Amino acid sequence: MKNIPEKVSRPRVEKLDKILGKAFKVLDDGFVRVVDYLGNDDSIVQAARVSYGKGTKKVREDRALIRYLMRHRHSTPFEMCEIKLHVRVPMDAWRQWIRHRTANVNEYSTRYSVAIDAAQKTKPDEWRLQTTTNRQGSSGFAEKNIGQKFSKAESEQHKKARLTYEEKIKAGIAREQARKDLPLSTYTEAYWKIDLHNLLHFLDLRMEENAQFEIRQYANIIGYEIVKNWVPVTWEAFLDYRKNSMELSGLEFELIKTIAGGDKENATKQAERMGLISYRNGKMLKNYERWEFEEKLKKFEIPIPWK
Repeated sequence: MKNIPEKVSRPRVEKLDKILGKAFKVLDDGFVRVVDYLGNDDSIVQAARVSYGKGTKKVREDRALIRYLMRHRHSTPFEMCEIKLHVRVPMDAWRQWIRHRTANVNEYSTRYSVAIDAAQKTKPDEWRLQTTTNRQGSSGFAEKNIGQKFSKAESEQHKKARLTYEEKIKAGIAREQARKDLPLSTYTEAYWKIDLHNLLHFLDLRMEENAQFEIRQYANIIGYEIVKNWVPVTWEAFLDYRKNSMELSGLEFELIKTIAGGDKENATKQAERMGLISYRNGKMLKNYERWEFEEKLKKFEIPIPWK
């Protein structure tokens, strides 16, 4: 058959090969490491052009193509790259992690094996307070004396839970039942294989400043220590067009135009019509969508017209 290469070589990434199998420490006893990978930046370009080899295209043009694909959210070329990670993560963070159902997962089984003898500890200055702007988030820290109290209680609870668990195992209690009183801070391990498109979606959500601190630490390691070395051109485009970009709704776009015109009174009325502002007994009610918009205005250093 004509025009078919005699040999196709597997893409290799020297920087990623150097850290293959290296465990990056996360939190107090967690880690992330690369087990295997498939593809690189060239694989994305190749898939987009539906061609074999590098051809006559220049590196500059390859970079422009990847950035175009990222900018316009053409996802399938990025799916040509895959990576397999071995992770150790606290179970409470793992519950959020596993919600990303676009990966292939095989987790350590506490029905088959004895539970990992490690639980994430919280230092006295690490106890976070519940935020008032987000029901599922945290903001600020508890006073040190309060933190010391809860760190001590946590340590005692961990020891008691582990001791009781081991007593059950020695007594012959089934592992699937003995495990039920272990804390959510207990570490679990898993092999996690995912394509690059869905990995970037995971990172976009879990590197976000409002994501839970613990899973954010894993996402940052995966992004800046692994993905950056694996597909540097794609990583640069991801930071520019996803991580460090800002999305505006149609309502927000129209409202910013009004604010830019300097008409604060009309901007406030417009926000009321849009449902961003409402009152009760003369007091402005909380509105999460308005709070998000105000955060965007702060980034632009645009004064909030209704404050």
